[in-house]
Amino acid sequence: MHKTMTILGGAVLVAAAVLASPAWAQDFPAKPVKLVVGYSAGGPTDVLARVLAADMTEILGQSVLVENKPGAAGRIGTEFVARSAPDGYTITVSTLSHNVNALLYPKTVKYDPVKDFSPVALTALLPMVAVTAHESPAGRLGDLVDKARKAPGTVTYGSSGNGGSAHLAAALLETLSGTQMLHVPFKGNGPALTEVMAGRVEFMFYPMVGLKAHIEAKRLKPLAVTTAKRHPDYPDVPTTAEQGLKGFEDYTQGIGMLAPAGTPAAVVAKLNAAVNEALKRPATVAKLASLGAIVAGGSPQDFGSFIGKDRERWERVIKAANVKVE
Repeated sequence: MHKTMTILGGAVLVAAAVLASPAWAQDFPAKPVKLVVGYSAGGPTDVLARVLAADMTEILGQSVLVENKPGAAGRIGTEFVARSAPDGYTITVSTLSHNVNALLYPKTVKYDPVKDFSPVALTALLPMVAVTAHESPAGRLGDLVDKARKAPGTVTYGSSGNGGSAHLAAALLETLSGTQMLHVPFKGNGPALTEVMAGRVEFMFYPMVGLKAHIEAKRLKPLAVTTAKRHPDYPDVPTTAEQGLKGFEDYTQGIGMLAPAGTPAAVVAKLNAAVNEALKRPATVAKLASLGAIVAGGSPQDFGSFIGKDRERWERVIKAANVKVE
């Protein structure tokens, strides 16, 4: 009898929780969902977002519309979503900058990376490639590390700007190798890559998206990949770990989806299920692979844990490398 009452009591609690959820949460989505991207159209994050948005539109039965709100390394779009209604109809794509902006600009960033968001899912990991001009005498990333050890401050690296993924990847390189290099920031990855191809800047870390064409045209030379194992697109290029930089792969940029804090669990669950279903589609996996992305997926809790650990990792690098954003 006691066992029966316990089971019935549990059932009543579950039923009460379901009934307590707003009816609109159970019917979600009843209108289009806005997926905010804090970067310009055509970039790696935007392209990945549009691939997933197309799949999620089919899966959810409502349009998932990408809206670009570029500026301030993603801060404008992120802050917009943090202030949006917690109903699941306005969500965002997060990148490394989600945590890093709050670390580098603590007085001006108007959101808390953890408290102001409900994690939906980690969608993919975007590894990078260290590249130099095709004519460069360097054949491996280790060659530049050796040069920096012999002559501190003489090896130059480019980036899309202070605090961006390319800047932080090189700062991590300095930290792991115990070297000092010279950062040359630009207004965007494109201009930085142009200077690397011209040989005026020695190297940079760059997302795998769009690099292969430059390498095949002999404008660039790959020096290392940041993946745990050699990447199938670059089978002859050694990993950072193979070159004595163990742990670099742990800092691979994660691309995920976030909703405003307070979004009902039922809504988050539906969005999470849609993302995971999309990531199981062979055509989608192939598209993401063509962008150099590694499919992730998982629960909202998995992504929340990733965000917390990623913040800790980059905080250590920023402090160790004394990264400044002036």
